[in-house]
Amino acid sequence: MATDSQNYSNHTRLVPAFHFFILPLGVVFLGWSIARLIRAPGAETAYMLIGALALAGGALYGRVFALQAQNRVIRLEERMRLARLLPADMQQHVDTISPSQLIGLRFAPDAELVELARKTVANPAMTAKEIKVAVKNWRPDPYRV
Repeated sequence: MATDSQNYSNHTRLVPAFHFFILPLGVVFLGWSIARLIRAPGAETAYMLIGALALAGGALYGRVFALQAQNRVIRLEERMRLARLLPADMQQHVDTISPSQLIGLRFAPDAELVELARKTVANPAMTAKEIKVAVKNWRPDPYRV
């Protein structure tokens, strides 16, 4: 992200090469391969479809794997931050905060984290979206994948 000024409305990240080039071309190639197999069934068109599925799957899994690795790091960072900032009475509740909630809490600055963590522990059904919306002074994360 080019700017460090983030908030709930602009925190999602589009990777132009992936979202506007690789993904659309993969979808077009997959659709074209399916149409070719329907119009001219045979080994060559079946192999083309298998190749298209492999390329599309590889692109999607590459993105998913990167996001999963990022989420693991975020969970670790946020647990360490909570261990450092939460008062003693809240320390025992750190493990009750779900991975999704930890990912939402990452945007809260240190000054807001304790209050949001208390709300999250008090309301286990609180979603990452609700946590992000509750953040008043957004802590930017420009290094996300």
